[in-house]
Amino acid sequence: MDEVWRHGGERSVRDVHAAFQARLAYTTVMTTMDRLYKKGLLDRRKEGRAFLYSARINRQQLALSSGASALRGLLQTEGEAALSFLVDTVTDRDLSLLDRLERLVREKKRQAARE
Repeated sequence: MDEVWRHGGERSVRDVHAAFQARLAYTTVMTTMDRLYKKGLLDRRKEGRAFLYSARINRQQLALSSGASALRGLLQTEGEAALSFLVDTVTDRDLSLLDRLERLVREKKRQAARE
């Protein structure tokens, strides 16, 4: 993903492989890019016999999506303990974040009541 983001636009497997200066096998790069495409992180289009790949999401979107996924999993498995940990972490980092979290909770409750 870093190589596709770094250059923007479209990148072929050959382009990405060249950037790794043969530290990875061509087939490893090809398989990885195909998997990233299947996971919805890359778009691709066929040009001749090759695919050209482009990023479907940016770095921030990936970080937020990954974080949300991890948090969702923690809440499902650990429930209240994970929620308590989140609040403690926010409190330790920045008390103003705790105020923002409280406002977001109130907004979500109002939205849920309307629906």
